Amino acid sequence: MGNPKYHVLIANSDTIKSLYYNKVLTSGEVSSYTGKSIPHVIKVLTELKNKGYIEERGLATSTGGRKPITYSLVAKSHYIVSVAIDRHSASLVMVDMNNNFIGEVEQHEFDLHHLSADNLVDIISAFIGNSSVAKSKIIGLGLTMPGFVDTVKGINYTYMNLRDDSLVDFIQRHLHLPVFIDNDSTAIALAEQKFGVAANSKNAMVLNLGWGIGLGMILNDQIFRGDNGLAGEFSHIPLFKNGKLCDCGKHGCLETEASFVAIVANAKEAIGNGETTSLANYPELNADRIIEEAIKGDRFAVKLISEAAYHVGEGLAILIHLMNPRIILLSGKGSVVGKIWLAPIQQALNEHCIPMLTSFTEIAISDLNNRAQLIGGAALVIESLGKTFQDKLDTLKAEPVNQIH
Repeated sequence: MGNPKYHVLIANSDTIKSLYYNKVLTSGEVSSYTGKSIPHVIKVLTELKNKGYIEERGLATSTGGRKPITYSLVAKSHYIVSVAIDRHSASLVMVDMNNNFIGEVEQHEFDLHHLSADNLVDIISAFIGNSSVAKSKIIGLGLTMPGFVDTVKGINYTYMNLRDDSLVDFIQRHLHLPVFIDNDSTAIALAEQKFGVAANSKNAMVLNLGWGIGLGMILNDQIFRGDNGLAGEFSHIPLFKNGKLCDCGKHGCLETEASFVAIVANAKEAIGNGETTSLANYPELNADRIIEEAIKGDRFAVKLISEAAYHVGEGLAILIHLMNPRIILLSGKGSVVGKIWLAPIQQALNEHCIPMLTSFTEIAISDLNNRAQLIGGAALVIESLGKTFQDKLDTLKAEPVNQIH
């Protein structure tokens, strides 16, 4: 792992981050972002340009005087592998240094409870091997998934919890690449903060509307993970006395009424009882089918999501009272149905929230949608440039290459 690309990226991580997140900047804008003097920034930009990491992109619009030169990262200088996992599938994509997806997103279906670390390494290794990108140009891998994730220890306590090893260390040894892990909802919040609707909000709550209802939190302009990285379990707020057993082992969680797990279960029960709906035409019903039919206007599919949205609003009323966020952003797989969520959520907030508090909080729909988690996984690698990245390299140097392919 002595490739000089890592040393250049680490030594100039602030400049790399500023250009990755903002695409095109002048030296003055890089100076404002990094807090470094303009002479220092110009020296760094010149060095990075000479080494092929950045390029000039023309002149910026002048506000008076000489027009400044703009810069961006060279998109094809390096790449990141982003692996986004939910309860039933994995999505993999290669991302360049301008946050562009390279090629198609690759999909694999499985039951996450039965996915082993070996299986995951097989999937990732095959993806890298089949891609058009040379492995030597990949700087790292961002792995995002549901569960209780400790980003420092590299452990997912819920899934693939290896008894004598961390999941991150296991994958690193086999792929011989720096690997970074985070909870799926936190990764989505990172994507929304850097590239989405939450970019200008110092305090934001980002809902991951998927099989569960995850929560990523931006507090005082920083991603908030809690003391051990386990914050944001919005799905498991005990709101209902319905006697329904949640996946977490408790009863009456928000997830039992408002997640896509609950929506699919309610759909199957109603169809079994003779409900007239286009959903009855599918031999196997899942969240994607319900989302598709809701977008097409199927009355029952819309009703299912609307009922779930009202319950989400009940949970959000608690969050608003506690956190007073500037914005609550609906993101993730389920957010593609867009405005169907908004009216029922607003109704619940009108009924359960103090009006003064709701008047300061905007409810919005993501424009990243189901790409948010993959974007967040790539951003996780960029965000880790610096000491965290160097620690990964030191770990890899100390480990023998252990490739199973």
